[in-house]
Amino acid sequence: MGKFEITKRSNGDYQFNLKATNGQVILSSQGYKSKATCENGVDSVRKNSADDGKFERKKSTNAKWYFNLKATNGQVVGTSEMYESEAGMENGISSVKKNAPDATVEDKSGD
Repeated sequence: MGKFEITKRSNGDYQFNLKATNGQVILSSQGYKSKATCENGVDSVRKNSADDGKFERKKSTNAKWYFNLKATNGQVVGTSEMYESEAGMENGISSVKKNAPDATVEDKSGD
């Protein structure tokens, strides 16, 4: 089972990473000013990861593939790592769909 890890950045913002069962980061959030809004972001990933239409597939300027997961309001709630191939990106999306709904939350923010 995957897990969300909530951490605190050096600027005081909170962020989460969704990790697959192998420990690899498959989705990272933006910075949030409070832990509560970060936790809301985790809930949004859980809810929206079931809908393939919420995944925005993209190709970067250096020809690597990545995706954003968007909330119902269209806001990006998580961004993937960069992938060498489109197939790799699709595997990453599948991993988010599989891991996010039941992932545990580990608070490593120190608060």
